[in-house]
Amino acid sequence: MTSAKLLGALSPLAPVLASLALASCGSAASGDEQAEAGTGEVVSAPETAPFTVETVASFNEPWAMDIDTSTRIAIITEKAGTVRLLAPDGTKGSVSGVPKVDYGGQGGLGDVVFAPQPEWKPASTGSLDGRAVYLSWAEAGDGDTRGAALGRATLACSAPTSCALDDLKVIWRQTPKVTGRGHYSHRIAFSPDGKYLFVSSGERQKQQPAQDTSNTLGTIVRLLPDGTPAPGNPFADKGAPSDQIWSYGHRNVLGLAFDADGHLWDLEHGPAGGDEINLVTPGANYGWPLVSDGDHYDGKPIPRHSTRPDLAAPAISWNPVIAPGDFVIYRGEKYAGWQGKALIASFSVPGIVAVSLDANGSPASGNPTATAREEARYPLDNRIREIEQDQDGTIWLLEDGPAPESGHLLKLVPASR
Repeated sequence: MTSAKLLGALSPLAPVLASLALASCGSAASGDEQAEAGTGEVVSAPETAPFTVETVASFNEPWAMDIDTSTRIAIITEKAGTVRLLAPDGTKGSVSGVPKVDYGGQGGLGDVVFAPQPEWKPASTGSLDGRAVYLSWAEAGDGDTRGAALGRATLACSAPTSCALDDLKVIWRQTPKVTGRGHYSHRIAFSPDGKYLFVSSGERQKQQPAQDTSNTLGTIVRLLPDGTPAPGNPFADKGAPSDQIWSYGHRNVLGLAFDADGHLWDLEHGPAGGDEINLVTPGANYGWPLVSDGDHYDGKPIPRHSTRPDLAAPAISWNPVIAPGDFVIYRGEKYAGWQGKALIASFSVPGIVAVSLDANGSPASGNPTATAREEARYPLDNRIREIEQDQDGTIWLLEDGPAPESGHLLKLVPASR
């Protein structure tokens, strides 16, 4: 996900400002005594939250969002198949021409990002007309099969909050489509220079395909903006679809983010335990399902990462889990102590988990190593699906909610220093 997204002084439709006296969870809830040696230290010391919370707007099962830096219009996906728009003055609208999604389980509309498009300028009306956008979704196949799809379209807008997806083209698909409705992943991130498109491809709860580079399940793929495999990928000599793969051995990657030095990090759901953050490097095998810092849901043990030093180990893992949604690596100055931290949207807290990251070595060095440390937890009232930072450093959250209008866009208002 892109991190520099401007919403500016977004006015709420019916603002509800609530100051929360938040504190981090104690160590019993943080899982610090159960952290695996060598996978990062988990610490959740009590800390006052550097923010209060403002409720801005309501949505149905919101899953992802992006914010255009020029118009300050937010685009938001709702899991059942609707794309919404929210203008800076609080006006809500929608986008037509959305593809049919296979809604159910974990499937539906997924991620959405505006294309890196420095040449694009908004019309005098401040609309998104002509703006390119990428979105992902669960797509039905033959014989009760499904898979993630990624599309690119141009917005055609008759008004600032009334647009259509024009010339929508599917530019990438998970290979192969399989049965079930879980672990699509389908998060999107552009490299800082805008040249490469990274997509997380979950292993669809099938486990073993994550160790097979002849398919793209359980991988992170690196593409050009048109969806073709990027030159120089580590398995390019194996042909399609292996030539798309950047890394493999992943389970269910629900966050992708670049830090200020250009390192790519992922945020990954474990099984019963073993949620993790990884520093993603080309050609690396992250071990699923051979190793994990959690176990199978039926209680069957899984060998720990420490038993396989030949496989890439996480920078940090959690047991019990935090059940992550998405994350950002914060680059602003608005919240005390958050500069450079990974801020994780969490289901099980529920709220935000702050983690410090340390990558030893440059992205170009081949195999930089990584460590991480949990710094704090900030509980909120409901599960958080999505977290975004705008260009002025403000943090925005999408609160999960399946009932009509039960999910909310939240703004974190910095506390007075």
